[in-house]
Amino acid sequence: MAMLASPPQSTMETPDSEICWALVERIASSTPFRRSTRLRDLLIYVSRCSLKDGRNKVHENEIGAAVFDRPADYDTNIDPIVRVNATELRKRIEAYFDSEGANETIIMEIPRGGYTPAFRYRPVQPQIITDTAVPDPLPIHHAPGADLETTPAPDRQRWMFIGLLLAGAMLIVLTACCLFFWSQYRALHRSLYAWQDKPTVSALWSDIFSASPDTDVVVADASIGLLQDLSKMNFSLDDYLNHSYVGELHSKDLNPDIHATLNRIVAWNLQSQDDIKLARRILALDPLGRNIHLYSARDYMPDLIKRDNVVLIGGLLSNPWDELYEDRMNFTATFNSNGPISVRNRTPGAGEQPIYTQTDSVAYCAIAYVPKPDHNGVALIIEGTNAEASEAAGDFLLSEDALSGFKKMLHSQKLPYFEVLLKVSSVRSTPLTATIEAYRIYPDLH
Repeated sequence: MAMLASPPQSTMETPDSEICWALVERIASSTPFRRSTRLRDLLIYVSRCSLKDGRNKVHENEIGAAVFDRPADYDTNIDPIVRVNATELRKRIEAYFDSEGANETIIMEIPRGGYTPAFRYRPVQPQIITDTAVPDPLPIHHAPGADLETTPAPDRQRWMFIGLLLAGAMLIVLTACCLFFWSQYRALHRSLYAWQDKPTVSALWSDIFSASPDTDVVVADASIGLLQDLSKMNFSLDDYLNHSYVGELHSKDLNPDIHATLNRIVAWNLQSQDDIKLARRILALDPLGRNIHLYSARDYMPDLIKRDNVVLIGGLLSNPWDELYEDRMNFTATFNSNGPISVRNRTPGAGEQPIYTQTDSVAYCAIAYVPKPDHNGVALIIEGTNAEASEAAGDFLLSEDALSGFKKMLHSQKLPYFEVLLKVSSVRSTPLTATIEAYRIYPDLH
C-alpha cells in the first residue's frame, strides 16, 4: 500500500530575512549578473530596502535617483529606465533559478507592478511511502500429472503468427506516419527558412547569427533626431543614455511654444515606418523569434550591445548607438539641417567622391558589416538617406543575386567584413536600381 507524505511545515513559513539576504548575495555574484553592474546594483538596492530596512514598497523615482543617478524629481513617464531594467532583472533572476540556483530551497521574485522582492520556499514534491509489509503470494500447487499447457500448441503458434503480423502492420503504419510528418516538417521548415537555400545569403546571415547566441535589431528613435533638428543641438550617446539632453533643451533660450513642442517630442518614442519594414524583413529570417529580438534605440541598453550581435538601422542623428562604430566606418550618412543629406567618404579612392549628396531622384545607403570592438560578436550598420535607400539595403542584404554578384567582384570564396555604399535611383518613392558606388573590405579582421 502507498501513501503521500505531507510536505515539511517549513514550506508554509516566510523565510528568515538573513537567509533571504544570503540568497540575494548568491544571485548577485552569479553568472547572469557578473557582467552587469547596473542590474546587480538594482537587485541589491531593492533587496536592501525590503530585507534590511523592512519596507513594503519602493518607488520608481527613488530607484532612479539612487541607482541610475537621476534627479529626485525626474519624470518617469519620459524616462522609463527603471521599468526597462526591472524587466531585464526579472529575466536574469529567472535564469539564475533555472541554472546555478536550480537547487535553492528559497525562490526570489520581483512581482510585476512593483519593485519589492518576494521570497518563498520552493515547493516540495510529495513523497510516496510504500508499505513494505505486503505478504508474499501463496504458492499454487498442481495435481500430479496435471497438464500446465491449457492451450494446444498449434493454436498457440497460430496466435503468435497473427500477433507478429499485427505488430509488423503497426510498425509499417507508424513508419509511414513518421515519414509523412517529417516531410511536412521539412516543407514547413523550407517555407519558413527559404533564405537558407540561397548560398551567399545563407552564408552571410548564418555567420551573423552564429557569432553570438542572440542578435538584436535596433531601429532608430525618430524623436531624438527631430529634437536635434529643431533645436540645432547635437547630443552624444552618453547624453542620450543619461537623458541629460532634456536638461540641455530646457536651458536653451527658446520661444515658450518651441519649448512646449520639444517637451512633447521628448515624451514620444517615434520610429520610421521604413525602418520598421526593414527590421521586419530581418526578423523574418528567424520566424519563431528564438534568436532575433527587436528594440527601439530608446529602450536598448549597454549590457545588451556588449553581449549580443547587433543590427543598427538609421543614421547617427536618430540612432545614437551608431556612435560606437562611427569612427571605424569609412562611409557615414550625414543629416545636416543646414544642408542636403549626404554620405561622407573618409578616404576617397581613385574615381571616388569625398561626399555623395542625395537629390530628388538619387539616394544613398551605407552598409557596414564589421566585428564588435571586443570581437565577441558582429555588428551590421545600415544608414540610408531616405526610405528608398533603406529598402534597397534590405534588397541587397537579402538578395542572392546582389550578394553573390558582390562576392564575385571581390574574387573571394567567402564574404569578408565589408562596407558598401549603394547608389539608389528611384521614381515616386519606388527604388528602381541600386548599384555599388564604392566599397571597402577588411579580411584581416576575421
